[in-house]
Amino acid sequence: MDLSMLNPQQRIAAETLEGPVLVLAGAGSGKTRALTYRVANLIDHGIDAGSILALTFTNKAAREMKRRIEALIGPDAEYAWISTFHSTCARILRRDIEKLGYSRSFTIYDDDDQTTLVKAILKQLNIDDSFLSQRDVKHAVSEAKNALKTPDEWFSSSDRSYRSQMLHDIMVQYGTRLKAMNALDFDDMLMKTLELLSEHPPVLESYRNRFQYVLVDEYQDTNYAQYEFVRLLTAQSGNLCVVGDDDQSIYGWRGADIRNILDFAKDFPAATVIKLEQNYRSTANILDAANQVIAHNFGRMEKALWTEKPEGELIRVYEGGDEREEAAWVADRIRGFYKSGIRYGSFAVLYRNNAQSRVLEEMLSRSGIPYRIFGGLRFYDRKEIRDVLAYLRTINNPSDDLSLRRIINVP
Repeated sequence: MDLSMLNPQQRIAAETLEGPVLVLAGAGSGKTRALTYRVANLIDHGIDAGSILALTFTNKAAREMKRRIEALIGPDAEYAWISTFHSTCARILRRDIEKLGYSRSFTIYDDDDQTTLVKAILKQLNIDDSFLSQRDVKHAVSEAKNALKTPDEWFSSSDRSYRSQMLHDIMVQYGTRLKAMNALDFDDMLMKTLELLSEHPPVLESYRNRFQYVLVDEYQDTNYAQYEFVRLLTAQSGNLCVVGDDDQSIYGWRGADIRNILDFAKDFPAATVIKLEQNYRSTANILDAANQVIAHNFGRMEKALWTEKPEGELIRVYEGGDEREEAAWVADRIRGFYKSGIRYGSFAVLYRNNAQSRVLEEMLSRSGIPYRIFGGLRFYDRKEIRDVLAYLRTINNPSDDLSLRRIINVP
C-alpha cells in the first residue's frame, strides 16, 4: 500500500491509528480516501479486520468504502464490519434481542408502515387529524427516541399541554402495539441496541472486546443516540476516529446534533484534530464564494478550503420574476448550449422539492428537450412490491398484524 498517494494531512489521518481522532474534512477534500486508507493501514499493521467497525449513513457509501479498502488491502477487508448505523444495530439485535422480550424474527417497519400504524391509533383514540396530524405524531415519536427518552420522560420535558398529553398517550400505544407485533421502527434500531448494551453488560463487553477500532463517517450528521452508541463501544479502547465537517451539517431537522462534532475535543480531551483543507473537486472561484458564505456561520471550527485548480468560470446568478420565467430561462440556456455542440446529457437541473419539477418539465417539453427525472417513486415504495413484502413478512413473523391486514384481501 502506497501512502505517498495521499497529501500530507490525509497521510497523518491514515497513520494516526491509536486514540481518539477527529478528521475535519472540508467538501471535496478526499475524506473517503483518508478513511479507507486508514482502515487499510490498520489491517496492514496487523490489526485483525474483524475488530474494525466503520459506520456510514447510506448503504451506497458503505459499499463504496468496502470496495476501496478491498482494492487496497485485498480479501482481508471482507471481515471488517463496514455498514450503516441501522444495519449494524440490526445485526446486533438479530443475535440478542430475545433478552429484551422480542423474537429474532422481528419485522422492521419503514416510514409507510409507521404511517399506517399511527393512522390506526389516531382512529382508535378518536383524534382528529386537524388537531394532531400523522406527521406531527411521527416527528414526536422520532424526536423522543433519538433523544433516548421514554414517553414519560418526553412528556416531563414538554410543555405538558393537552396536546402533549395526547402525544404521550399515542407514544405509549404505539410502543405497545409495535412490541405486540414483534416489530421495530428505524429509530428503535438504535434505541433498542443501546437498551440491550446498557442493560446486559456481558453483551456490551463482548462487542467492546470485538470492536477495538471504530470509525464514523459524516459525524456532523449523528444524533444523540448515535453518539451514545459509539461512546459506549469505545469507552474501553478509546480508539474512535470520526470524519466530518461542521459546515456541511444540514440534518438538524432530522435530529442531527452539531455539538457532537464541535465538542469532540472536549468529550475526548486526548483527541488528535486533523484538518483536510485541500479541495480536489471545485475551481478557485467556486471555493472563494463558498468560503465567504460559510465564514458567516456561527459556532464553526475554523478552516479555509483551497485548491490547486485554476480559477475557472465565474458564478452566475439569475433571478426570475416567477417560476415560469425561471423555467423558461433554464430551457433557453440548455437549448443555446446544445446548439453550440454540448449534448443534453451534460446538464443537470436541481430543485428543492419534487413539486417544483412540474413547471420545469412543462418548459423542457415545450422546447423539445429530452429529460429524465431522478428520485421519483422508489422501487420498494410501489404497491405491488410492498404487497409481496407484506406476504413474506407475515410468513416470517406471524405476529405482524400490520402486514397481515395489508394482504388479507389481496390475492
